Amino acid sequence: MPRMDAQQFDRLAARAAALAGRPGDGRPSRRILGLAGAPGAGKSTLAARLVARLDGLAVLVPMDGFHLAQAELERLGRADRKGAPDTFDAAGYTALLARLRAPAPGTTVYAPAFDRSLEEPIAGATPVGPEVPLVVTEGNYLLHDEGGWAGVLPLLDEVWYLDLDDRRRVPRLVERHVRFGKDRAHAERWVHDSDEANARLVARGRDRAHMVVSMS
Repeated sequence: MPRMDAQQFDRLAARAAALAGRPGDGRPSRRILGLAGAPGAGKSTLAARLVARLDGLAVLVPMDGFHLAQAELERLGRADRKGAPDTFDAAGYTALLARLRAPAPGTTVYAPAFDRSLEEPIAGATPVGPEVPLVVTEGNYLLHDEGGWAGVLPLLDEVWYLDLDDRRRVPRLVERHVRFGKDRAHAERWVHDSDEANARLVARGRDRAHMVVSMS
């Protein structure tokens, strides 16, 4: 797993806590922090650590919950490049972010999750209660500016781009695919043919991030 030293994590956690606790300034009372980066950069790991550190002040809502179902990808002829921008429901993700920013008073908003063991989204898996001041969301395309993805960045208070050297990121990504059921040869082909094409697309949004976080 990508990692960072304790001092770096403490600084990031303090920044996230400040975002959660920032007093009202006429903007929505709930804030949304996004973590973007290439596949295997450590987004889900860092997001989970931040939410755990904030201890009730934040909920994790991954972009991957908006993967199209496998059956729909097969119907559309896109199953062989799962993870590309058009294999997600970008409009649905954007609509959820808008609801999360300004929920109806006293309302719990339910968000989907993604089960890597099934490789399928799970609807209504993540409750975000009205008392939660910060949502942490993570995914490849938070900084993407084409099609339906262009509406994501304006809904986020901050986006951090996670940067991990490809010489470390790619082998770790292969190992992740193996851990979740692909044989090694298939995992290596998938990373080379699909994940790395997506990584190049993700990297184009790096300069739109509020901050770049170096992973190791």
